[in-house]
Amino acid sequence: MTQQRRSTRPNIIICLVDDLGFSDLGSYGSRLLTHNIDRLAENGIRCTQMYNSARCCPSRAALLTGLHPHQAGVGHMTSDYGIDSYQGYLNDRCVTIAEVLRAAGYRTLMSGKWHVGGNYHPPVPEFGWPTGEEGYPTPRQRGFDRFFGIWGGYTSFFNPDSLGLDDTPIKADSTDFYLTEEITNQALRMIDEGSDSDNPFFLYLSYTAPHWPLHALEEDIAKYEGAFRQGWDAERTARHESQKSLGLLDEKWRISARDADAPDWNDVRYQDWEDLRMAVYAAQIDRVDQGIGRIMARLRELGEYDNTLFMFLSDNGGCAELFREDNDIPVPSIYSTPTVDGRPVTSGNIPGMRPGPDDTFMSYDLPWANVSNAPFRLFKSWMQEGGISTPFIIHWPDAIKRSRINHSAMYITDITATCIEAAGATYPSEFDGKQITPIEGESFLSLIRGREWNREAPIFWEHEGNRAVRVGEWKLVSEYGLPWELYNMDEDRTELNDLASGDAVRVRHMTRSYEEWAERCRVMPWPVDPRYLRGKYPTLGTHNYIA
Repeated sequence: MTQQRRSTRPNIIICLVDDLGFSDLGSYGSRLLTHNIDRLAENGIRCTQMYNSARCCPSRAALLTGLHPHQAGVGHMTSDYGIDSYQGYLNDRCVTIAEVLRAAGYRTLMSGKWHVGGNYHPPVPEFGWPTGEEGYPTPRQRGFDRFFGIWGGYTSFFNPDSLGLDDTPIKADSTDFYLTEEITNQALRMIDEGSDSDNPFFLYLSYTAPHWPLHALEEDIAKYEGAFRQGWDAERTARHESQKSLGLLDEKWRISARDADAPDWNDVRYQDWEDLRMAVYAAQIDRVDQGIGRIMARLRELGEYDNTLFMFLSDNGGCAELFREDNDIPVPSIYSTPTVDGRPVTSGNIPGMRPGPDDTFMSYDLPWANVSNAPFRLFKSWMQEGGISTPFIIHWPDAIKRSRINHSAMYITDITATCIEAAGATYPSEFDGKQITPIEGESFLSLIRGREWNREAPIFWEHEGNRAVRVGEWKLVSEYGLPWELYNMDEDRTELNDLASGDAVRVRHMTRSYEEWAERCRVMPWPVDPRYLRGKYPTLGTHNYIA
């Protein structure tokens, strides 16, 4: 490839992590040692109002296609409800970013979590998953030249199921296997394999961390054990103060109250164990940061660092789900795949049991998720800011001449549109003989190049009956079964002052806009399948439920 071509066709890396909250990076207010990611933030663009789609696979569907999740066939999760907008896998009326960029001459690589190709919920079927068959499309069938990772949504980090290399199912072959590290290793191999190619690469780097289970390496846990002994209230306050000092948040936005389902730290009986749960979660993020550092170092060695557009985000906010010993649904054994060397796994958030090792299966639970999402309300799956706000970092030395913080409202589909424009590719109206739904994302490439940018269209969300619409500074939001609430995001981004009762006209107009969008995108009334709610995992409060 000529130097001129390299300057106009960047390598592109989208790094998507799983269940990381708005405040979990050092550059977004925490004390975590995310030095490599923070270095990219400090030399790039930190965005404060990038929104995801509140849950794992809807966000992935939106990111990969540039469409709303329902338009791509993933209106809920990966179960097939018999309706095209809720079929649980990417449909044939969308194209993936990999399909578009491969047609433009890119090498297309993926290392990590897929989760838009049908239901891989454990236990593993006797004869294996029907990977690649109807309803189970693989990354290689949707535009990726190479793939390593899991086809499903979650798994043990030490002995993952639904693990594959290209289209071949594989298994961990050693007690030294750790999924986060192997995602990095495989990404590096893919980059190296094409290092002498004239074609740029697109890498979808989709880490499963820090999604539960709490699995981490002891050397990483040791960095954080004891760091959270002051408790969740103090940690939330410290992060909020740091965010304000960094210029990420407006001083007038008060931090939301501790979630009603989280106890006062002084009333917590097992404080050392709670500290350790958060330490393991932090260690999971730390290992991701180390991996990103290794990848960026390799790009420097290859002379590709300056010409690589790198973007980092999370698929949703911190996760309030928990595990209760011997009470998981339908049975505890679905989470209890033995270790690589055959030892049994104990599932449940059991006080006194050390989280982190391969023979445990725990989560960090609602109070710490409340910390991850500071200063916002609620969690993964909800449309309040805590569920849909992600750190978003853009790094591209050849194009970004001045590091800065950007406060424009953005949606995850805009990333897709931006990558396509940056690559000089064309989003098709027809692909593989099928008419393709027009892209919904809006490119922010002009923002990267130093110009003003504002999203033109409203942003809409729906997941499990939780709904929202954002028009300019106004946000209309409701939890499933509850009335609409109205907030002015310029004045009150932490959503503490509901203005709905005093602005009925605006509520009515925004509601109508939402309903028109829902009809256009085939959003069905929730529950789409009434059997889903009958099997819904029980709650222990208002917002935390058993995973």
